[in-house]
Amino acid sequence: MFNKILVSNRGEIACRIIQACRELKIETVAIYSEADADALHISLADEAVCVGPAANKDSYLNVANIISAAVVTGAEAIHPGYGNLSENPDFAEACEACKITFIGPPTEVITQMGDKARARRIMREAGVPVVPGSANGIRDLSGAREVADQLGYPVMIKAARGGGGRGIRVIHNAEQMVQALEQARTEAHNAFGDGELYLEKYLEEPRHIEVQILADNHGNIVYLGERECSIQYRHQKLLEESPSSVVSGSLRRRLGETAVKAAEAVGYCNAGTVEFLLDERRRFYFIEMNTRIQVEHPVTEMLTGVDIVREQIRIATGEPLSCEQGQIWFNGHALECRIMAADGDRDFAPSPGRITRWQTPVGPGVRVDSGVSAGSVVSSHYDPMIAKVICWDQTRAGAIARMEGALQSLKVEGIRTTIPYHLRILGNAYFRRGEIDTHFLERRMGLDEGG
Repeated sequence: MFNKILVSNRGEIACRIIQACRELKIETVAIYSEADADALHISLADEAVCVGPAANKDSYLNVANIISAAVVTGAEAIHPGYGNLSENPDFAEACEACKITFIGPPTEVITQMGDKARARRIMREAGVPVVPGSANGIRDLSGAREVADQLGYPVMIKAARGGGGRGIRVIHNAEQMVQALEQARTEAHNAFGDGELYLEKYLEEPRHIEVQILADNHGNIVYLGERECSIQYRHQKLLEESPSSVVSGSLRRRLGETAVKAAEAVGYCNAGTVEFLLDERRRFYFIEMNTRIQVEHPVTEMLTGVDIVREQIRIATGEPLSCEQGQIWFNGHALECRIMAADGDRDFAPSPGRITRWQTPVGPGVRVDSGVSAGSVVSSHYDPMIAKVICWDQTRAGAIARMEGALQSLKVEGIRTTIPYHLRILGNAYFRRGEIDTHFLERRMGLDEGG
């Protein structure tokens, strides 16, 4: 087991990783920017190193400074969390070159799956169903129109790299193609440094279903059930749950076995998530694979009892998985609400500032993963998510009721948050019946689709 791990992230995921390390008796090194000098994750770690100014590109994306911090503090491994450098193959390669263990999949796997167009080709060759779309990347208007004509409108343009809803446009006719293509290319280039795009057939009312997998260096791969991630605003998730209300036991097995097949196709190791779209006829299609821990991993942990972060660390040391597929049980129902410093009534406009009151809920089946406390400053430099509230109960109705109570007990003052908006989602009759898809907020909550 490692003696010391550097956590190359911030916020709630840094706190989560530090807690897992503490349970494993591993010392931790936190990194921080000048804007995060008083951040919660610093106080939880054994050591802390400033890696640059406030801007993300100068601190949490500064590979040289982060690697230097690991070397200077004697950290044997780096856990990247999610976002930032977690899916950056150059960072993983730099860790390897400096003989520092990168807690994640091999560099080549990150490279293969980070290129969404390439990932689609690999999955198609492996017999994994993919959404109909372009066989290769799209770089010009004529190529995009040719593929769109073959697929039939509407189609979706997507960035070949990256995620988080950036570089995505829905196109309903040929006239929209010119502007949408240029906007998506520019956004993708600015966000990911690569303007390559690909096209997919746009499914009208799909559900976004993802499967958590774990794989070790000994050839063992397990799936930990599915998560329903259809409640999204402009392709960014707001609320997740497990299990999905429409996934039967037999469909769960097929989804899980397909996710394992996808992992085997690329020689996957560590924690990963295979994402699918599920249509009204319960047909599913691969869309991408996330080569990192997911924001919504606590939902699966609450349902299965498997500590995914701890498994990540154990796998990185060369240990085998602590569980076999037949030992994994899916018990009850869990929900997660991503609490953001944003105003749901004003197009989710960010609400930076100092938190003057922070009171969290308590009780059985309630978990709060947070990166803030009373007095914390929410900076405009970073993602506005400040916490996740996760609730479990034996039934979906019970989990919804418990989440409503938890959110009502979560008192945050000094900034605006999405708590009121989440409560409206939970109270929506369509949501309570499980009648949801990726357009739920636009169709059932009155939001403009945008983008």
